[in-house]
Amino acid sequence: MTLREKIRSCIRSHLESGYIAMGQCLSAVGWVGGTLPEMAEEEGMIELSMADVAGGGIAAGSALAGKKPIYIIRYQGFGWFNLPIILNYACKSREIWNRPSPMIIRSIAMEGGIGPVAGSSHYSLCYRMPGIKISAPISPLEYEKMYKNFMNNQDVLYVSEHRGTFNNDEEFEDELFEKSDVTILGISITRLEMIEAAKILRQSGFIISVVHIVDIKPLVISERALETIQKSKFGFILLDDDYQNGSAKSIAFDVSSQTNTFGKVIGLEERSAGFSPNLDNLPPNRSQIVDTVKKLSKGVKA
Repeated sequence: MTLREKIRSCIRSHLESGYIAMGQCLSAVGWVGGTLPEMAEEEGMIELSMADVAGGGIAAGSALAGKKPIYIIRYQGFGWFNLPIILNYACKSREIWNRPSPMIIRSIAMEGGIGPVAGSSHYSLCYRMPGIKISAPISPLEYEKMYKNFMNNQDVLYVSEHRGTFNNDEEFEDELFEKSDVTILGISITRLEMIEAAKILRQSGFIISVVHIVDIKPLVISERALETIQKSKFGFILLDDDYQNGSAKSIAFDVSSQTNTFGKVIGLEERSAGFSPNLDNLPPNRSQIVDTVKKLSKGVKA
């Protein structure tokens, strides 16, 4: 089963259990990249208007009514419009009034030719706010585990997805070595390039450990992974498909504080993307990762 098929299966089960999913243009060509079951509004698949700011309020109200909505933001950059009511009401409701507002926010990233607003990952928008959890699953079992945990709790859960992972049918485990040269930590789609970069570096004689980050807030990294980072000769690299000056730096600081180890962040460049290939702003690729590791190993500022 691919990630796409697992998402579709989870949502079908969710709707058949009496809950709802909502968002804009859900039944348009492709059904959100094939991740939605082709179900009607009376079955729980609710089409919202193109009033971007209003959707988050409708989702928050539905959550307060106990419908556990799956709110779908088709382009993660649209979170700038969709998230304010969720962050300032749904995320605070349980703490202030003891009224949980449980929902999943499926926020879907992609890059390449879609301009400065719609594209890329933007989970940093909600990272600093209390009352929200953030996860970035890219495999079927990771998604299933995330969904089951959500159904057993009363959380507002932001799920950072990436269209580039929907075809994935593989599962992932950390690859940890006792005496690594560098440990690489990856978030979302960067994990795929992290794996390929590690293979290239190992062929050149480097000892490279890799750590897969799925749960971003609260951050979950195993004790063994932290020990591996601490022992890494040239420190660690954290990869993200959000901007470098976003949450990744906060995560890297937390890891550095726990391991007393130098960390380098590679994410999106500090610039707006355009609509043509030469203006794209893309996540770090294997060549960038390999180059950064080689510079670190030579003491060159990366």
